[in-house]
Amino acid sequence: MSKLTLKAEGDRHIVVTRRFAASPEAVFRAHTEPALIQKWMLGPDGWSMPVCVNDLRPGGKFRYEWLNGNGMGFHITGEFVELTPFSRIVHVERMHLPDPTPDNHIVTTFEKDGRGTLMTMRMTLPDAASRAALLATGIEQGMEASFARLEAMA
Repeated sequence: MSKLTLKAEGDRHIVVTRRFAASPEAVFRAHTEPALIQKWMLGPDGWSMPVCVNDLRPGGKFRYEWLNGNGMGFHITGEFVELTPFSRIVHVERMHLPDPTPDNHIVTTFEKDGRGTLMTMRMTLPDAASRAALLATGIEQGMEASFARLEAMA
C-alpha cells in the first residue's frame, strides 16, 4: 500500500505528500547528498542512477541520469533556487526524454511530524497540457518505489 498521496490542483499544479519514519534532517540529506540520492531515487526496480551531480547552492545546477537493464535511459537537469537546510528545497527541473520537457518548478518542504517527517512537494507546470503529460507518465508508482527505498535507508 502506497504511503504517497498525489493530487492535482487547479490547472498547473501537482501536490505530493509522504510521511517518513525519519527526521527532517535525514530526509533532507537524502534529497541533497549525491551518494544517498543514487541509492534510493531509482523509480521502479531495475533502474540505476550512474550520474548524480548536485551543486548545492542557489543558482547551482544538477543532473541525474538513469538507466534500466535494457539500455534505456533518461536524465533530468535543473537549477536550485533556494536551499534552507533540513526544511526546504526550491528548484526547477526538466526531464530529457530525449527532448527536454517544459520547466517544472518544485517547492519541497520537510516538516517534523510526530516522530517523523511530512514531506510536501508542490510542482508548478507551465500549463494544463504539461501537467497532464507528466501525470500520464505514471509518476506516482515510480515515486513511491523510490520513497520506500529512502524510508528503508533512513
